[in-house]
Amino acid sequence: MELVAVDIGGTHARFALASIAADGAITLGDPVTLHTKDHASFQTAWEDFARHSGRALPPAIAIAIAGPVGGDVIRFTNNPWIIRPALIPEKLGAPHYTVVNDFGAVGHAVARAGADQFAHLCGPDGPLPAEGTLSIVGPGTGLGVAHVWRDGAGGYRVQATEGGHIDYAPLDGIEDRILARLRQRHRRVSVERVVSGPGIVAIYETLAAMEDRPIRQLDDKTLWQLGASGEDSLASAAIDRFCLALGAVAGDIALAQGASGVVIAGGLGLRIRASLEHSGFAERFRDKGRFEGLMAALPVKLITHPQPGLFGAAAAFAKEHLA
Repeated sequence: MELVAVDIGGTHARFALASIAADGAITLGDPVTLHTKDHASFQTAWEDFARHSGRALPPAIAIAIAGPVGGDVIRFTNNPWIIRPALIPEKLGAPHYTVVNDFGAVGHAVARAGADQFAHLCGPDGPLPAEGTLSIVGPGTGLGVAHVWRDGAGGYRVQATEGGHIDYAPLDGIEDRILARLRQRHRRVSVERVVSGPGIVAIYETLAAMEDRPIRQLDDKTLWQLGASGEDSLASAAIDRFCLALGAVAGDIALAQGASGVVIAGGLGLRIRASLEHSGFAERFRDKGRFEGLMAALPVKLITHPQPGLFGAAAAFAKEHLA
């Protein structure tokens, strides 16, 4: 079966033709990335993708959306698009459709991706368990959290959550100061304020203040670039501190969800792979007091699939319509 997989965020909408074989194997075509600001609606973006494809699109679509997907009308926070799922058959000519939360789609990708699509970060080196709960933590524009329960026989269920909004818990004096700085701006500080792409700004500014340096007003994209390249030693230190915080949060989520394994996802996670492997991420993940032995026994992986949102959307469609 052929369908169109779509992954829509605030800035970009990614499209790809996908095929699902009789044995359930999913193949993605080359993705096409469109800027949401360049299109008045999802329908006009769909039409643009059809022109790019140079062919009639299949009458089936799987859409991963960065935001809540319940209700009759889906509105986006960072772009003006509105999607009414009930009108998809009429407006797009696709009577077969699936709409899923974007991090729910990542959960489907984790459940379906092959072992070669995961890189080892810490814990036992081997494939992820085929049975039990896999916790998924994905830093990006925000912090996505989900979990996948697998039955050991190929069946699975995905649950997207709002785990990125649990309270941030500092673990040392530097993190105490990060929290204090963020409390000047926010009544309540969630882990997403620290463990997300924009969170690097507060970390960097706190480190600068500690060293009595002038605080440069830099955006998060610039800081990630400066830190990853080594051009700014303070930005590099901020990335290391970010990895510590991510390790602690991933460990907390694993404890809360009763995980048998953990997957770090998100484009940011993939970009900082080298930093995660050589930072204190693993130590912070394990450092849970009386449960340190339990945490050390959990495999922690990084999903390396280049388009988990598109792949996961197609997997969600397959599970809903073809299972």
